[in-house]
Amino acid sequence: MGSVTRKPLIAGNWKMNLDHLQAVAFVQKLHWTLKDAGHEHDTVEVAVFPPFTDIRTVQTLIDADKIPFALGGQDLSTKDSGAYTGEISGAFLKKLDAGYVIIGHSERREYHHESDADVAAKVQAALRHDLVPVICVGETLEQREESGPTAVSVEQLKVALEGVPADADVVVAYEPVWAIGTGQVASPEQAQEVCSALRAVVAASLGDEAAARTRILYGGSVKSGNIASFMREPDVDGALVGGASLIAEEFAAIVRYQKHVGV
Repeated sequence: MGSVTRKPLIAGNWKMNLDHLQAVAFVQKLHWTLKDAGHEHDTVEVAVFPPFTDIRTVQTLIDADKIPFALGGQDLSTKDSGAYTGEISGAFLKKLDAGYVIIGHSERREYHHESDADVAAKVQAALRHDLVPVICVGETLEQREESGPTAVSVEQLKVALEGVPADADVVVAYEPVWAIGTGQVASPEQAQEVCSALRAVVAASLGDEAAARTRILYGGSVKSGNIASFMREPDVDGALVGGASLIAEEFAAIVRYQKHVGV
């Protein structure tokens, strides 16, 4: 499985930040920062995940200026349409050329009480609309101390992949909850241990071929100063970036980890 080349994915999760006007300024600045630095877009895929109210604006900008960024939603409904006030269908995201959608982020699990079963249903909804689910898994510090470093993430991913066809395109994001926005960061070795276990889950659920092509990201206080150390690990294929994705220069430096550190 380790011999397959997987294109790194650097994904910026804006969370509830940046209105649509701020989004325009940010995307333009990020694009020109990367372009001025000579970033080769064919070596690293860049994806942005704006709030729902920004997606149409960002899509229009990407199309008009031919900006090579992928676009994604931060969540979606398990339903395709109907009387579900406040919900967003995967069909709506697809119409706006979104290619990805984040599912099961720790903040959704904590603040909106999303269960593993909810996450699995959302994965199915994403696949119905030809969206690539970015399936987030990860443990709290208490869970890590009680069950070890891999048990919670492995179980979360097993449930999320139930019923997923072997040829489906999915992305997995390991985000240790204790390292999100806390300034604490899992070591590269800790990230590799969990990401390796997650790849084994993909292999058991979808087959070795799927496991070889599936990208597994690390997320949790990722910065330009630590990204390269994670990317050296064989089972870490990119990053799901939170706060640092809101600063164009910093996010650009993360995207350009190969050049500014020489990985």
